[in-house]
Amino acid sequence: MTNQPILEFVFELRVAIAPTVHIGLSAGVIRRFTPITGGAVIGPRLNGEILAAGGDWSTARGQRTELDARYLLRAGGGEVIEILNRGFARGTPDVRARLARGETVSQQEFYYRTQPVFRTDAPAYRWLTETVFVGYARKEDGLVCIEIHSLQ
Repeated sequence: MTNQPILEFVFELRVAIAPTVHIGLSAGVIRRFTPITGGAVIGPRLNGEILAAGGDWSTARGQRTELDARYLLRAGGGEVIEILNRGFARGTPDVRARLARGETVSQQEFYYRTQPVFRTDAPAYRWLTETVFVGYARKEDGLVCIEIHSLQ
């Protein structure tokens, strides 16, 4: 008998970003940094703000980009929560060109998934540090929006 994973939506990160900074290119690899400038956390299990601290270091190889973001959230009660959000984005050249033009593409067309890990000593949010999460990301109106789901 195989157990089927159950995902539960817990909140959405609506991450505001500054323009991406090109770091370098070597042997078919492009390295970039995207500063995080703020945003909001909205959902049934957590609400708050994304602090203007941290960023996303990305490494692109062909059609695949590896993501490594680190930033801070402030919950509604003032508790600070660190997030380490790693993942992958991949799409065909056509889909990437559409994204570059600012067009919206569906989550089925563009694979943009993350594995967030949270750190905090706030008792009310200890559950974040003891749960496995999956993020479904998309770009929307100058934001990176990530639906965070817990694995039950």
